Amino acid sequence: MIEAILGGIVLVALLGTIIVLYHNKFRISVVKMEEAENNIDLFLQKKLELLKRARKVIVKELKMEDFLEELDSDTVLELNHFELNELLKRSYNEFFKTLDDNEKLFKSEALTQIIEELNSNEIDLVAAVKFYNDTVVTFNQLIVSFPSNIIRLFFGYRKKEFYNHEKREIYEILKDD
Repeated sequence: MIEAILGGIVLVALLGTIIVLYHNKFRISVVKMEEAENNIDLFLQKKLELLKRARKVIVKELKMEDFLEELDSDTVLELNHFELNELLKRSYNEFFKTLDDNEKLFKSEALTQIIEELNSNEIDLVAAVKFYNDTVVTFNQLIVSFPSNIIRLFFGYRKKEFYNHEKREIYEILKDD
């Protein structure tokens, strides 16, 4: 009788330990993703501000009133991280295409400084997105693997989205194996 009780206690302790360990893994991933999201938000806001500054210079120099005008729209403030990232990526590419088409813009010292800041910010943004995506891979692997997939049911964890499709495709390949 005592062996059965001790065996039950050991089993409950073992299960409790497993639950705590995997819950901690989930929580660590969540904290890392939140940290990365905060960094991404800062870099996206800086990119938006720099592109708006660049827009003013280009509108003044080239008289292109409609250049990147979606950046001044009120709807920009309503976009989530993923949507804002896509909008800024398109705007960034359009900005550099305009620079390539109009070499006289490189004579503007203000625009040259904005370009340097944009390039530096882009490096930081790419690093933050990579950190976020790597953390999402770890988190999503916990969601689908045993025994953490059982733990996620108790705590309501759900799969997270990636910032780009490359990581999503890699994750889908790993999941199918």
